[in-house]
Amino acid sequence: MLVEVRDLTKIYVTGKLEVGALQGIDLAIEEGEFVAIMGPSGSGKTTLMNIIGCLDRPTAGTYKLAGRHAEGLSDDQLAEIRGKQIGFVFQVYNLLQQATALQNVELPLQYARVGNQRQRAMDALAKLGLADRAHHLPSELSGGQQQRVAIARSLVNEPSIILADEPTGNLDSRTGAEVMDMFSQLNEDGITLILVTHDARVASYADRLGECHDGKGVSDGPVPDSGKVEGEETN
Repeated sequence: MLVEVRDLTKIYVTGKLEVGALQGIDLAIEEGEFVAIMGPSGSGKTTLMNIIGCLDRPTAGTYKLAGRHAEGLSDDQLAEIRGKQIGFVFQVYNLLQQATALQNVELPLQYARVGNQRQRAMDALAKLGLADRAHHLPSELSGGQQQRVAIARSLVNEPSIILADEPTGNLDSRTGAEVMDMFSQLNEDGITLILVTHDARVASYADRLGECHDGKGVSDGPVPDSGKVEGEETN
């Protein structure tokens, strides 16, 4: 099992106020699966994503990544996992505006201190069809191209899992469909994908659907056919 969470709880404390963001979530994801997590705003889906991505820690419960308990690891150990095993794609592209596409994709390699950085970054851009845009700044790229740069950056360290949080949220429907087609292809190539979305049409690209409501998992099963319609809004 690649991802396994059991009775996962996350409570945020602000002054005397406690907010239960997650309340006993169970989820298991096999290597190579494409799983969508849906729910309304405030349902806990992004909190769950942050814990799976080792960006946050649960208050209680267990989280195992590739058989290794992650909830008790040090900050340095969590950072090492993020750098080597997990790729992130967000709604906001989070690109350095004064750096080229190539330099943005190289960043994770520099943090990991691995060799052959320039060629690996170029290979990742080429895989996403952006070899000819490698030396362009983000301001010189369309929204879809910027998101593809962000996807290339998430791939460059060859992670075992990619976490995508509303990756089509800033894109028009046609570009969003193109980005989702790319995610589908990456999954076919063997990468495990976990996608957070509020849109059933975006979720329909996945193989499994997990739903959150008020911090609780309310269902987990095959994705129903929602009728992906090209040309309609996906956000």
